Amino acid sequence: MPIDTIREFLKLESAGGIVLMAAAALALVFSNVPGLEVLYGHFLDFPLEVRVGPLHLAKPLLLWINDGLMAVFFLLVGLELKREILEGEFSRPKQVVLPGLAALAGIAAPGLIYAALNWGDPVAMRGWAIPTATDIAFALGVLALLGNRIPASLKLFLLAIAIIDDLGAILIIAVFYTADLSFSSLAVAGMAVIGLIALNLFGVTRIAAYMVVGTILWIAVLKSGVHATLAGVVLAFTIPLRATDAEGHSPARHLEHTLHPWVAFMILPLFAFANAGIPFQGLSLSAVLEPVPAGIALGLFLGKQTAIFGIVWLAVKLRLGALSPDITWPMLWGMSALCGIGFTMSLFIGSLAFTPGDPYFGIADRLGVITGTLLSAALGYGILRLSSRPAA
Repeated sequence: MPIDTIREFLKLESAGGIVLMAAAALALVFSNVPGLEVLYGHFLDFPLEVRVGPLHLAKPLLLWINDGLMAVFFLLVGLELKREILEGEFSRPKQVVLPGLAALAGIAAPGLIYAALNWGDPVAMRGWAIPTATDIAFALGVLALLGNRIPASLKLFLLAIAIIDDLGAILIIAVFYTADLSFSSLAVAGMAVIGLIALNLFGVTRIAAYMVVGTILWIAVLKSGVHATLAGVVLAFTIPLRATDAEGHSPARHLEHTLHPWVAFMILPLFAFANAGIPFQGLSLSAVLEPVPAGIALGLFLGKQTAIFGIVWLAVKLRLGALSPDITWPMLWGMSALCGIGFTMSLFIGSLAFTPGDPYFGIADRLGVITGTLLSAALGYGILRLSSRPAA
């Protein structure tokens, strides 16, 4: 990946992470200030519908955000994954070992901690995957607060872990969070996928053609019982990366460049605002110690950092990979703690695991995510602040 592209990506993600924090804070204000909480509820429940002939889609605004706008986020994630696999760091197997092991350990350990605390409760166990995710935008936003104290190699290592982590989250959603299937809708989705592959094989480079078929795919997947956001990933993997359009642009690169600011500064902050609101009335500190929020918070805060730091340390000692010379062990620990910032993807998986608005689970999962995220952000920032110095 060209260095200018990396710098632009990190700059956008860092700034977007700061906006994400502000949106989450605003959600907490709106869900707790008298009068504003009513407006917040009306905003989330605002009905929107689209009707084209016999096709009818009617959802509250919250679900349009979670099912519709987040599909665009997953489209961007898919484009980033495809680029990394074909041309980026993941195209060289040796470069994947350390971040790959770190990401896998960082997925497994939090899930096991959550399962250990919630074993025997089949409803609560649906949330086992909530603490497995890392929010790259939020994590890089915290790193941005440290300025030039942090070496670029540490940011890239965090980015690599988060990208593989996103791939794991996509697979988890596809396998474990699929509802009752509609085979007629799946058949339409299958034909749409065939159409997208055909466009790629015949050398079509106009993005509009892929968007039209992709919209059909999204509707079919939405109706099928498979979560609609996965349509964005499938669409991303069919858009040409190495071909060029009439203007000499790679369609995939051009689309990624176009979508990135919209996702960073509109879609993810809007998602955070819609999903991070927790009414504090009636809550006590002991609520965090209940199995669901405790499992999520401990999974993010302890599971992530312990597993990632431990597996990287072991892999380096066994000479399976090597860290950049400017990454010290304290820096790696601070970065591992930041991987416990699960915010966006954790909230999203929570919305799939539990019914939004559920009087217990709908709040317990958000309480755990926010607690684990804040603890991880504070510890990671503190360690990195103490273990680094401004660049000369």
